This record gives sequence, C-alpha cells and structure tokens, in this order.
Amino acid sequence: MNALPTPDPATLPPPAAVQQLHHFAYKARDAEETRHFYEDILGLPLYHIIQSDYVPSTGEYCPYTHFFFRLQDGSFIAFFDLGDDVKAEPSPNTPAWVNHIAFRVNTVQELENTKARLQAHGIEVLGVTDHHIFKSIYFFDPNGIRLELSAQLADAAQMEKDSTVAHQRLAEWTARKAQWRSERAEGRATAPLKPQANDRPEYVPSRT
Repeated sequence: MNALPTPDPATLPPPAAVQQLHHFAYKARDAEETRHFYEDILGLPLYHIIQSDYVPSTGEYCPYTHFFFRLQDGSFIAFFDLGDDVKAEPSPNTPAWVNHIAFRVNTVQELENTKARLQAHGIEVLGVTDHHIFKSIYFFDPNGIRLELSAQLADAAQMEKDSTVAHQRLAEWTARKAQWRSERAEGRATAPLKPQANDRPEYVPSRT
C-alpha cells in the first residue's frame, strides 16, 4: 500500500487548543464496587451517568452504564459497567507497572494520608517513591488499573528548563533506536535497547 503524501501544514486548519483532560474511560467489573473505591476511599464524587443499549460512536449493540468521577480541575475518570461482571484483561506483552493513570495532589503529606486510608482498607500501596521532580504512591483499583498519586516538587522554572532539552533527548533516542533496529535485523542486537542516559542511578542494584 502506498503511503499518503505528507500534507502541507499551511493548507491545514490549526490544531485545536486542547485545554485539559476531559476523561479517561475504562471497563469496570462492577459499578458499585468501583464507586466505593473512587468515591468513599479516594474522595472523587460520582458526578454523571449515561446508560444506553447502543454505542453512539459505532452503533453496535452493547448495553452499558457509563459513570464518571470528577477531579478538582473539572476533568473526570470514567468507567463502563457492561453487566458481565468481568474485569478487562491486562495487556499480554506489557509489564503491569507500565500502563497507569496518575493524579496530582497538592502535598507529600496528602500522599502519606491517602496511603494510610488505602492500607486501612486492605489495599497494597507502593511508595512514597521519589522521582526528583515529584513524589508518588502506586496502587491498583478493583478493576486491575494501576493508579498513581503524585505531589509535584519541581517548580515551573525547573520544568521549563527541562522542556528545552526534551526534543534533543528524544531525537538522540530515536537515532539510537534506528541503529538498534538495523543491528537487530542483521542479528547483531538481541537485547532491548537501553537509553543513552540513566536519570535514576540510585535505583541501580549495588554489585558489591
């Protein structure tokens, strides 16, 4: 199949000014189980419900209850209860820690407080983990979705400074990945590609 030609940007309308996240949506095993977790434990209010037999975007028949929990900035995390009492299956080729959604809180103390609330309900929590620019805790919701709560440490000036090198660092990675792909095709690379820098040397196991 022939690739489509790259359009001239001058002939296209400008991209939309994306203001904020509206919602993430996931499958829920059970609506009430999910409500209890997000509203009673995490404190996100149940805010809106949509119910139908047909999917508006595709027209397919699939009865559902779609329900939304509101964050402080007006965005939402949402779920579909399809009435089958089945969790969504995890990705078969992705480690469990990769796919997750992170929510921002105001302080590290709020991380500690939430960790205590979660543990009081028998929920396993990892952290507080130091990421230098923020600290986080990690846990799973009743549907097997990995969640992160983060408290920002870096100020706007530090984040702006980091943004000035982000494209350069990604370009270096992309160039190294192109070389790795070539070597892999020739049978000279068998291991996954490692990044050109290690920003978290404190987590490298000691060899002594």
